[in-house]
Amino acid sequence: MESIWMGIAPRSTATRVLAMRGPGETLLKGILRGEPAHPRALGTLLEAVALWQGAPVRAVLCADEQAPSYDSTLWRAAWDDGGALYTVSWAPGLAHPRRPRGVRGVADFRDLERALVWEVAR
Repeated sequence: MESIWMGIAPRSTATRVLAMRGPGETLLKGILRGEPAHPRALGTLLEAVALWQGAPVRAVLCADEQAPSYDSTLWRAAWDDGGALYTVSWAPGLAHPRRPRGVRGVADFRDLERALVWEVAR
């Protein structure tokens, strides 16, 4: 069964999200606030993408061990059981993205795309 790959890269002021159907086909990318306002926000987002696309989501949380803290809503939500709809794994944080050239859309997501392909496709 085909799966959706999703990368989540939190920072203190914003969280970047990238969903792909295999390498090279972007389904969704966006910038959200740094910390979700509700404890179930991450799980609900992953479930929504899985239900919308009709395929399970294999997500990777690309974050440093120190930030966000393990007590944050995002970290706690990442380890909820997604059942058949989603799984979440952790990967070391990404280097800060370079200043985007020729910005199209919301931002440059190449660093997150590389991390997503590396972590989920292995």
